[in-house]
Amino acid sequence: MQKIFDDCYELDKRCYEKFDLSEEILMEHAAQGMERAVRDKAAPGSSVLIVAGPGNNGADGITLARLLHGDYHISLYLPYGARSAMARLQLKRVQQLGLDIAGSLAEHPDVIVDALFGAGLSKALDIRGMEIVDRLNGMGGYKIACDIPSGIDPDGNPNPIAFIADKTVTMGALKKALFSDFAKQYTGEIEVANLGLSRSIYEHHTETFLLEAKDFNPPERENPAAHKGDFGHLCVIAGKKSGAAVLCGSAALRFGTGLVTLMSDRQIENRPYSLMQSGDLPENTSAVAMGMGLGVEYDPIMIKSTIIENDIPVLLDADVCYVPWLKKLLEKCSKTVVTPHPKEFSALLKTLDIDDPDVSEIQRDRFGWARRFSEAYPKSVLLLKGANTLIAHENMVYVNPLGTQVLAQAGSGDVLSGLVASLLAQGYTPLNAAINGSLAHALCARNYKGAGYSATAEDLIEEIRWLKPSL
Repeated sequence: MQKIFDDCYELDKRCYEKFDLSEEILMEHAAQGMERAVRDKAAPGSSVLIVAGPGNNGADGITLARLLHGDYHISLYLPYGARSAMARLQLKRVQQLGLDIAGSLAEHPDVIVDALFGAGLSKALDIRGMEIVDRLNGMGGYKIACDIPSGIDPDGNPNPIAFIADKTVTMGALKKALFSDFAKQYTGEIEVANLGLSRSIYEHHTETFLLEAKDFNPPERENPAAHKGDFGHLCVIAGKKSGAAVLCGSAALRFGTGLVTLMSDRQIENRPYSLMQSGDLPENTSAVAMGMGLGVEYDPIMIKSTIIENDIPVLLDADVCYVPWLKKLLEKCSKTVVTPHPKEFSALLKTLDIDDPDVSEIQRDRFGWARRFSEAYPKSVLLLKGANTLIAHENMVYVNPLGTQVLAQAGSGDVLSGLVASLLAQGYTPLNAAINGSLAHALCARNYKGAGYSATAEDLIEEIRWLKPSL
């Protein structure tokens, strides 16, 4: 798990004031981080185009040009000149080495380095900036962004377009802007450049974290005398579209739940033999999953009262986000996980009288809206689905960036619900169930060996059997 920050200005300031590390020292290390990225990808003698902006992001790029000059064919292009003190200083140094400044963008470079604006972008790209970024995106060659791809604003939105990188070398620490849903297609691989001291010292307190594969903690079974009753009993409420409940229950059973019952007063056709069915909530239920395929007119009065009276852990998904009785459930129960996609989250915020944003507003500020929900319902865990899934609880936000296009299939969300609910039934806390269920979901997608467009929900369920903790 790694720390994420809104920005690194305070972290840099702390380096200057507490550790007597100058701005120039940090800049030299930043450029060395990009230098390693270039040398790892391109052999000496390759052509490298560096497009540097007028501020300190551009100064990083100019410093990189100095470090590479002599080993590579460098084309340094400064469309806005060098305006900051550090940019002018680094430009003077590189010119003293005899490197001429290019008057236009080089054609067909092997490596392209975007050092235009990075985290310093406070407004939309101007016409010239858009033209440059558009031309860079149209070029071949390996593309590296310095700190943050130019055009990405502090909330992670292209403003209005952005550089499309194969790798982003971000300076000092991870930034929130790199992990919006919109930013994912621009950042490529993300690497943190060391700025002259360990990240454990450079970084301080944060309330935002990046999840990694090594954080995955599956429900391993170690007791050879165990029986099915040791691993919980999940009740999945089946509604009009019972196939969603079947997928949820099948994923839960595959992920280790001892017993899974589908609750419905109608016979569920093509129900797998391993899934039980009942018209009532089983007495030994250790968790409930509801919402997937439920139908918004469904009002399970008995289920609600039983869950509230016994404070049964409950996963709430899909159609539940639209029904008024959800508010009472979240207020009364202490072990809830809500798993909406952005459209359902928009409805959820309205249902709970928090606000009435549309989907586009939510997507432009996913972190902010997730925290607003968490502040209003601190006992509940929110799992906001997306390209970068967010898990929010008690003002802490965890980002799962591991999902892939494989998950863009019908039924994928029902499998996720089953994974999280399975862990709830087995005794995980709601937060740990959400984190580990989400990681399992993403890892199943990554492990899938078929074509990216070909995976079905059933394929994801089959992949669960191969999941193991990362060593």
